[in-house]
Amino acid sequence: MGATFTAEAMSTIRADFDRIALLSGEEWDHSSQYHDFLSQHIPSPCRESLEIGCGAGAFSRLLAKPSDRVLALDLSPNMIRIAKERSALFPNIDFQVADVMSRELPAENFDCIATVATLHHLPIAEVLPKIKRSLKVNGVLLILDLFQAEGLFDAVTSTLAVPVSMGLKLIRHGRMMAPRHVREAWAEHGRHDSYLTLAQVHKVCADILPGAEVKKHLLWRYSIIWKKVA
Repeated sequence: MGATFTAEAMSTIRADFDRIALLSGEEWDHSSQYHDFLSQHIPSPCRESLEIGCGAGAFSRLLAKPSDRVLALDLSPNMIRIAKERSALFPNIDFQVADVMSRELPAENFDCIATVATLHHLPIAEVLPKIKRSLKVNGVLLILDLFQAEGLFDAVTSTLAVPVSMGLKLIRHGRMMAPRHVREAWAEHGRHDSYLTLAQVHKVCADILPGAEVKKHLLWRYSIIWKKVA
């Protein structure tokens, strides 16, 4: 279940996002539509936060407002470079090029750990226990990711999401479609992606994150909010 984790796969993902980082200057996308929702669940007080797969740093900057310190990790050197450029007003964010699977995370260290549109790239059965160990008691895990539609209800809501997506793009960017070269870069990356169904997400949470709140969102996303109680 989840991504196939190999050095070759990680190298491909790194190359994809190095390319995408140089092509796309727009911060709003389907995932960032739900940043405010995730932000409502950041614990207070929040001294140490971690973002896994920070990209250009949009959610890292939201984490930085209530946090004393934020460690933001991403595989892509280009993404980290751009994140640093865009985050000059946030000296409490430490952006680092890193692979979370090989990076040692300190035990019970973080008050909040977040990952946005990244979990599907990782071996979920390995990374979630690693994240759990690194959360403090009463720490909060925030996950936003894409899911694989399954069944009639998912098909109907997916269809309804299309005009909503186009309208939001028009409002945010003044157009309903990204430039062709950006769409092609994302399409090439998407050939390597695979997603969990919502049924699989619920099963993972039951096995690893008992008590997690799983929510389906309209724009092909789901969220997991989980508080570590022991």
